[in-house]
Amino acid sequence: MPVFLIERNFAEQLEINPEAAAAVNKINGDAGVNWLVSFLSADKKKTYCLYEAPSADAIREAARVAGLPADEIVEVGEISSLGRVGAVQKERYAVQ
Repeated sequence: MPVFLIERNFAEQLEINPEAAAAVNKINGDAGVNWLVSFLSADKKKTYCLYEAPSADAIREAARVAGLPADEIVEVGEISSLGRVGAVQKERYAVQ
């Protein structure tokens, strides 16, 4: 299935709660869209998300139903390992 990078811009700082995330995941599932990972900017006004989806239009429709922006949607090719960066992150956030 194709993988897409989605940039979302928010007017206010984004506060994510489990209930809202569950509702978005349900909407995504209904549209055949599968969330993989998201990154939140330091100012909490922008997210970058990776999704598997049949098309960019499926992502746009899921975002519309969820009331979320989908400012940029780019289909990406192969996803590769983060290599050393990934190792540093694992070390930094390892449970002691």
